[in-house]
Amino acid sequence: MSDIATLMQRREFLLGPNVSTFYDEPVHLVKGQGVWLWDADGRKYLDCYNNVPHVGHCHPKVVDAIAKQAATLNTHTRYLHEGILDYVEALTSKFDDSLTSAIMVCSGSEANDVALRMAQAATGKTGVIATDMTYHGNTAAVSQLSIRKPPIGGYATNVRHVPAPDCLRPVGGPSATDFTAAVEAAIASLQATEHGFSALIICPFFANEGFPTLPVGFLDGAVAAVRRAGGVIIADEVQPGFGRIGSHWWGHEKLGITPEIVTLGKPMGNGHPVAAVVSSHDILSEFRNAFGYFNTFGGNPVSCAAAMAVLEIIDDEGLVENARKVGAYALDRLAQLQTKHAVIGNVRGSGLFFGAEMVLDDAMTPASAFTAKVVEGMKARGILLGRLGTQYATLKVRPPMVFSEENADLLIDTLDDVLTQTQVA
Repeated sequence: MSDIATLMQRREFLLGPNVSTFYDEPVHLVKGQGVWLWDADGRKYLDCYNNVPHVGHCHPKVVDAIAKQAATLNTHTRYLHEGILDYVEALTSKFDDSLTSAIMVCSGSEANDVALRMAQAATGKTGVIATDMTYHGNTAAVSQLSIRKPPIGGYATNVRHVPAPDCLRPVGGPSATDFTAAVEAAIASLQATEHGFSALIICPFFANEGFPTLPVGFLDGAVAAVRRAGGVIIADEVQPGFGRIGSHWWGHEKLGITPEIVTLGKPMGNGHPVAAVVSSHDILSEFRNAFGYFNTFGGNPVSCAAAMAVLEIIDDEGLVENARKVGAYALDRLAQLQTKHAVIGNVRGSGLFFGAEMVLDDAMTPASAFTAKVVEGMKARGILLGRLGTQYATLKVRPPMVFSEENADLLIDTLDDVLTQTQVA
């Protein structure tokens, strides 16, 4: 039996207070397989949230690759090893021809921290722009990029935030013109300081901002403004990357842009801590010369073996096509729910990253408290999902890539029941 209260007390003492957990009563997980998780009491949950086990919890090929390499050799990149070279060749083959080289690190936070410094080395400037409701990690530098929890002492003077695009407010959808104008104003503001302007960093799916539906070309004006000013585009692909959106391998491809720098993380090793920064050889060389960067664990043979297994599984099992097919099926079923439940203001997403925004009225007032109750209700019924967006009123469905139409039916049927049973007010 699981004693949640005792575990939470130990956790607070040993790890410190306010270590975040999901749900009002946290789930004590002990086992995972594919799209399923089990808690200490033997209860089974459908995982509709975690993109870390990208190809499914405990995929046997990933487990085998890690075990075999760990039993052979694990060391750092100051010794020569083919594993990191083979992996970077395989990885960069999935990108535009301009993105040829990579630095291996251990987390998305590290990747974005390196990307900011890479942009500084390429431009000689330090000013950076991000959207206001984004999340790019938790190092001292990248934690400055979101306004969700302001840093002690205030924001650094080389950081500017622009409003994230929104599907529902203003009514009529997001305006590319307004977004471009906000980026241009932020660039001008930075250029008026000693910092100058180096980069615009975005998640090209605007995941934490609520993944608004954006047309191809939405970012064209902003990208042009960045390049006119001598800056670079950093695309944070930690959430939409590796085929999750179904239509493309990378979120930036879906929007029709090619960034100068791409960051990768969570799903890259299916739970093994591995991440990367991908760029051109020239930009990477400028960074290496400016910073002399070294990461003890980044690109170690075990991490590269795990990451290579993930790439192979995605291709061998047709998981990008599965994301496209199952995601379209799930979105269609969600749209049918929208006709039944007035609280669903908008259904959106791409591939196996989709959800629904909950609203209280025709003015599209976010139903934040209601959405929280729905997430708890789904958990009580054995479905794990989350919520995000500027007001945390958007249900977030982001399951492992082996998610099936049968899994989608269970998700949508359960959501229908929970929406019916949950009081809106």
